[in-house]
Amino acid sequence: MTGEEIPVWIADYVLMGYGTGAIMAVPSGDERDFAFARAYSLPIVATQMPPDAWFAAHQVKPSANCASWPNAFVGEGTYVNSRNDTLTLDGLTEMTEAKRRTIDWLEARGIGRSAVTYKLRDWLFSRQRYWGEPFPIVYDEDDMPVAVPDSLLPVTLPELADFKPQALDPNDEVTDPIPPLARRADWVKVEMAVDDPITGKKKSPASMRREINVMPQWAGSCWYELRYLDPTNSTAFVDADVERYWMGPQHDGHTGGVDLYVGGVEHAVLHLLYSRFWHKVLFDLGHVSSSEPFHRLFNQGYIQAYAYRDDRGQTVPAGEVQERDGKYFYDGEEVAREYGKMGKSLKNIVTPDEMYDEFGADTFRLYEMSMGPLDASRPWNTRDVVGMQRFLQRVWRNLVDEDSGALTVSDDECPEPLLRALHVAIDGVRRDMDGMRFNTAIAKLIELNNALTKHVEAHGTTPRALAEPLTQMLSPLCPHLASELWQRLGRTDEITYAPFPVADPALLVTDTMEIPVQVNGKVRTRLTVPRGATNDELTALALADEAVAKAMAGKAAKNVVVVPQRLVNVVV
Repeated sequence: MTGEEIPVWIADYVLMGYGTGAIMAVPSGDERDFAFARAYSLPIVATQMPPDAWFAAHQVKPSANCASWPNAFVGEGTYVNSRNDTLTLDGLTEMTEAKRRTIDWLEARGIGRSAVTYKLRDWLFSRQRYWGEPFPIVYDEDDMPVAVPDSLLPVTLPELADFKPQALDPNDEVTDPIPPLARRADWVKVEMAVDDPITGKKKSPASMRREINVMPQWAGSCWYELRYLDPTNSTAFVDADVERYWMGPQHDGHTGGVDLYVGGVEHAVLHLLYSRFWHKVLFDLGHVSSSEPFHRLFNQGYIQAYAYRDDRGQTVPAGEVQERDGKYFYDGEEVAREYGKMGKSLKNIVTPDEMYDEFGADTFRLYEMSMGPLDASRPWNTRDVVGMQRFLQRVWRNLVDEDSGALTVSDDECPEPLLRALHVAIDGVRRDMDGMRFNTAIAKLIELNNALTKHVEAHGTTPRALAEPLTQMLSPLCPHLASELWQRLGRTDEITYAPFPVADPALLVTDTMEIPVQVNGKVRTRLTVPRGATNDELTALALADEAVAKAMAGKAAKNVVVVPQRLVNVVV
C-alpha cells in the first residue's frame, strides 16, 4: 500500500500447512513476529495503538514507539500508520471495519476480492488395526484398486484370535506396518470377478488382494443417524421415503436433519465436522433430502469425579481407595486426591451397572438429570443419589400402599390449593423440558410431591386428577416407575404416547403475591399481600412488620420507596 519494499525472511515457525506458508509479518501485533524482529533488530512499526490501560498494566508510558513496548499488543486498538494516498485506516478502532475498507479498496482496483475459505482438518482415514470398517476395495493383478461389486457387499471382518499389529524392529525405518488382517491369508486372497475400471466391463474371475487396512470407525458414525431410520433395509442404507419422512426439509418447518443432537463439545471438532461433510456428499449425490444432518446442537457438560494418584503420579482405581483420618490410601499406600473429568484414563468411572444394581435405572437417570444444568460440568457424588431414591419412594407411597401394594388413588375432588400447585408444576415442567432444564423440572416435581404428601397425610388418598399428570411428568425422567404406576392407575394405553398434560391458565393466577421489604437496601422480610394492593397499603403493611421495626431500631422512616407490585424499601 505504501510502496515500501518488504524484506522476505525464512523462519522455522511458519506453518507450511497454513495457506501458502508465507505470511505478512506485523511484529507490533503478533507475539512470534515481535520476538523474531527483536532477535534480528528489525524495525517494528505500530499498526494499532494500545489503550492506556495496556501500558499501565505493563508499567510503561503510552507511546507509539514500539521499541519501548515490552511485547506485542494483541487486541483491539486505534489504527495508526495505516494509510496511503487513497486509503486510510488511521483512527479506526474496530478490526471488522478496517477489513471491510481494505477489501473494498482492493476490489475497486481489481487486485483482490472478498472470499470465504473453508478448511477441513486432515483425516486419518486408513488405520493399521483390526476393529473398524473394512474397505470394500480389492487390488487386481496390476495392483490397481477396484471396488468390490455390489453383489458381494458387505465386506465383513474375519474372526481373529490375535489383534496386535506385527512388531517391527525399532531400527527398521523402511518396512511398512503390518495390520492384523494380514494374518488371515485366506481372507486377504479372494477369487472375484470385478468391473474393469477403464472399460466398465466385467472381467473374468481372478485372484484379488483385499485391502488390509480399515476405516477408523468414523465412517460408520458419520451417517449412523440415517441407518437408525431404516435399520432392517437390506437393499439400501435408507429408503428414500423413510428418510424424507423423518429428516426431510418439511419436518417441523426447519431445513431438515435430526431435530436435536446432544453431545460433548469435543464432538464439534471431529465427529460433527465430518458427519456434516459426509451428509453433504450424500445430499449432492441425491441420496438424502436434507442439506444438513443436524438441526440443533446441545453440548452437555462433563461428569466430574475424584481421582487418585500414587507417589509415581500414576492413577489408581478410585473405587478401591479408602479414606482414613482425612487421608486416602490405596493398597496400603497413601495417595493424592484430585478432581477431574470422569474417564478411563483417571480410573474414576462409576459404571451404570453398579448404580442399577444398588439404586435402579430410574434413580440413576433422575440423579444425573438433577445434578445441575445439562450444559455445565457437574461433580459426581454417589451419596447424593439417595436423595433422588427417597423422592421416588415418596411418590410411590403417595399412590400405592407400602404394605398391601393396593392403589391409594381416589376420584375425590382435588382441593383448589393442591390443584393450583399441580398446574403451576405442569406449566413450569413443560417450559423446563422444552429448554432442556431437567434439574429445575425435577425441583418442581419434588415441590409438587411435597404438597401432595401433606394432603395424603391429612386425607389418606391421592386425587386421580393429580396422580395421572404427576405420573406423566415423571415419565420422561423415570420411564420404568412411571409406566408401572400408569398401569396400576388402570390405564391400558402406553404412557409414552399419552399427551403431555396442559396447564389451565386460570389456575396459574393467584390472589396473593410475595413482596420483599428492604430497610436501607437490605431485605429484612417478605410480605404476602393481596394482588393489586395499593402503594399506601404496602407502606402500612411494611411499617407494621416486626422484622422491619427491629431493623429500624426505633428510628423514624425518612422515606418509603414502593416499586408497585414488586418491592418496598424503607429508608431510615
